[in-house]
Amino acid sequence: MAPTPPLQGARIGGPFTLTDQNGAQVTDRAFAGHYRIVYFGYTFCPDVCPTDVANLMHGWQLLSKTDAARADKIKSIFITVDPARDTPAVLKSFTANFDPRLIGLTGTPEAIAKVTRDYGVAFSPQKPTSPGVYFVDHTNAAYLMDPDGKPLALLPSDGTPQAIADELSKWIK
Repeated sequence: MAPTPPLQGARIGGPFTLTDQNGAQVTDRAFAGHYRIVYFGYTFCPDVCPTDVANLMHGWQLLSKTDAARADKIKSIFITVDPARDTPAVLKSFTANFDPRLIGLTGTPEAIAKVTRDYGVAFSPQKPTSPGVYFVDHTNAAYLMDPDGKPLALLPSDGTPQAIADELSKWIK
């Protein structure tokens, strides 16, 4: 008997309309039929976000080497919690540093507020230390969603790439 996904039935996710790193409008329906790694962060994050995204992408790349067919069923998505600074051009540069398949999404403050609420992600920009320089506290979670956009599991983004690849292997059919 197959294990039950830990997030099965959780109220995480939902419809969205955002802008990708190429400036194109994207809805959640663009990812229908694909498993999704969904991570919320911001490009100006000094440590946690780039480390987590690197781990997630390395885990996905490991799966690609051992089981390309299953890895190809995945779309990896980085959604900013800092739409004021994370323009499509900034996201394009950021995502290119990790994997050419990584999709960066931004939007209006209202659209970002909605998608974070739907995914149970909290975020709070801190007081600027100087003009335009501030940190954003946010929930640190990497969701694995199924091809219908339903939550399956949290990925260990702070773990090793092998742990991430193993978790992906466990749930990707």
